[in-house]
Amino acid sequence: MHLRFIVPGALGAATLMLAVPASAAAHSPGAPGIGDPYYPAYGNGGYDVSHYDLRLKYQPDTDRLEGTATILARTTEDLSRFNLDFLLDVGEVRVNGAKASFTTSGEQELEITPAKPLDKDTPLTVVVRYSGVPSSKQAFGFTSWHRTPDGGVAANEPEAAAWWFPSNDHPLDKATYDVSVQVPDGTQAISNGTLQSTSSRLGWTRWNWRSDQPQATYLATLAIGKFDLTTGTTESGIPVVNAYSKDLGANDGAARASVERSAEVADWLSGYFGPYPYDALGGYVPNTDTGYALETQTRPFYSPRQFANGSNVSVVVHELAHQWYGDLVSLRGWKDIWINEGFARYAQWLWSEHEGEGTAQELADYTYASYPADDPFWTVKPGDPGPENQFDTAVYDRGALAVQALRNEIGDEAFFTVLKGWPAKYAHGNASVADFQRYAEEVSGTPLAALFDTWLFQPSKPDAATARAQSLAKASGTPAQPRSWRKIAATNGIHEHGH
Repeated sequence: MHLRFIVPGALGAATLMLAVPASAAAHSPGAPGIGDPYYPAYGNGGYDVSHYDLRLKYQPDTDRLEGTATILARTTEDLSRFNLDFLLDVGEVRVNGAKASFTTSGEQELEITPAKPLDKDTPLTVVVRYSGVPSSKQAFGFTSWHRTPDGGVAANEPEAAAWWFPSNDHPLDKATYDVSVQVPDGTQAISNGTLQSTSSRLGWTRWNWRSDQPQATYLATLAIGKFDLTTGTTESGIPVVNAYSKDLGANDGAARASVERSAEVADWLSGYFGPYPYDALGGYVPNTDTGYALETQTRPFYSPRQFANGSNVSVVVHELAHQWYGDLVSLRGWKDIWINEGFARYAQWLWSEHEGEGTAQELADYTYASYPADDPFWTVKPGDPGPENQFDTAVYDRGALAVQALRNEIGDEAFFTVLKGWPAKYAHGNASVADFQRYAEEVSGTPLAALFDTWLFQPSKPDAATARAQSLAKASGTPAQPRSWRKIAATNGIHEHGH
């Protein structure tokens, strides 16, 4: 803390010393990162956000975004200043109603110094007024804002928020959201949650979206362009909103034939994972040139290329499985990515079984046989793959192999109890691979350290005897390729973002 006072004489100095509480000396800057070793600059220390209120205006022709973000939080330590993760140009910052000074540092740090130091456990209201062209901004050599012919899209993992709103950008700090976006008439603004209202005035339409259950920052999404919206409900009454760019060309039919089955898929997944955890559902397909999909909460993002070879309900299964495994229960650190991707891939295996195109066991056996021992596939450790391999195929396929090995080890009754109980136990929170192992041991009464080490943490192919011990690769030679294999393999680039 640096305070400058002009006080005449020694008596004034003594009076000042008495006036400043001794505890003030303890105030210090919040950390510029939340402490994740994979991404040291992501997130921030010193506070916890409860709600983001984002009031935006976007001009598709110029890609210019203007916004006012109101962030409700509480300090977790005595702060002289704190950081937000953000890339656009900031005009003004207020903290608890008073103007605050600010500067930028690093790749995406907005450093805010409030007029007065903040004590621990103090309610915090931060207002940031900003503007800029998101597509012109890069951090760490890439952009997470996708310019489209009729607008723009924010969707990426492990980060996208900094291109459109200031935040504590790490899954450890989940919050609720109100997103209000003003766009020219005839243009739509798509975001997470439920559409509260739309209103038009003087050539502009405002779209108001609400996410009233905790959501990680990378799962917040914004898509602006010319969309066709479809609506419906699940069997359990959850409202469904899907959106398709009006310029999808030849991919339009296949995209709709896939995403329009979201309600059916969510209802089916609830049989394995428990009740669908949110009050909104859907998906959107903008006219982007990317190739990946993303489990943006309640409304996954799908690139048109996911449907270039026809309908692909398997990718919808994958992204909706994440609503439980990844969204409802978020990873504690980015090294815990297996809990997200291994189980979302395994959901695809279960869907294959449901469709009569190959059982989960057959897919596991074929996966094990498909990669020889010297394939680099086996050097990636799904339980801690490193940031460079976070979205490697091994995290998905070897990750799902680990799930099948677990199923075979503890039996179906305990396995499906774990599958449904895990999202309920850690609902709206965060958990690690170690937490999952402990939970599976608790439910099954089976020691699982050796199994988890073999399938998730060893940089080598488990030998045939070990695989057979977990009821994998029982037959010699390469088993027949399940009918669903190619369709599932087509989603292997599902999160390859080209960073």
